[in-house]
Amino acid sequence: MTMTQTARDFFEACETGQGWEACKQYCHDGATFSAQADALADVSSVEAYSEWMKGLLVPLPDGHYELKSFAADEENGNVTAAAVFHGTHTVDAGNGAPTNKSVAADYVYVMDFDGDKIKHMTKIWNDAHSLKQLGWA
Repeated sequence: MTMTQTARDFFEACETGQGWEACKQYCHDGATFSAQADALADVSSVEAYSEWMKGLLVPLPDGHYELKSFAADEENGNVTAAAVFHGTHTVDAGNGAPTNKSVAADYVYVMDFDGDKIKHMTKIWNDAHSLKQLGWA
């Protein structure tokens, strides 16, 4: 499987809330995660992030992505995915009554590879803007 196909399969599994069980096959053990977003301040592994995404789809059950760009950089050993996440808060998942407000959040994944698996992922995302859209901030 190519780096691009691995990244695409991982992205699909992660963004559809399949959690670590589905995502781990595409990642090295201990794959790290980073983001300059307060909502993800305590998330430092791809495993934790994939479970966070799974959890996000509970209060936003219609959550889905709109892929804008997907590109491999063989020289630097990474794949970048740019997308827009859409969802509406319609379920109380312990975070308060549904606001019935929607979000359209631009974000980017940069998936760094070591061989044929992801070793690190960076998410670029304006969490404050998203939380405001949902009425959570």
